[in-house]
Amino acid sequence: MAAQRSRGFTLVEVLAAVAILAIAMAAILSAMTRYTGNAAHLQNRTLALLVAHNRLTELRLVGDFPATGKSDGDEDLAGEEWRWFIEVQDTEDPALRRVDIRVQQRGSKDDLAFLSAFMANPAP
Repeated sequence: MAAQRSRGFTLVEVLAAVAILAIAMAAILSAMTRYTGNAAHLQNRTLALLVAHNRLTELRLVGDFPATGKSDGDEDLAGEEWRWFIEVQDTEDPALRRVDIRVQQRGSKDDLAFLSAFMANPAP
């Protein structure tokens, strides 16, 4: 009597398939980790830019021509603490001033947002 060959996978074939799955899953997990990290960083940069825009809007709402010099302060936004720095500089046009705003997350030295704008003298 001839030996019947059973249908199915050998142990080596199953182990090879499991190894390929494990490598694929590791690659997917690594990509998802990078994606999550990038999403958190982009969220922080977006919030920092909102802080910078808030500061610029407050300067514009005051209505006065901003004095040259530097200032800084703190702001809470979205449950985070932010540190902002403003530098107002003269330009070649005496009726314009340049406003540079930098924003950092509290306790960090890295700028997450930088905003430059020009403000005109409302009363020439």
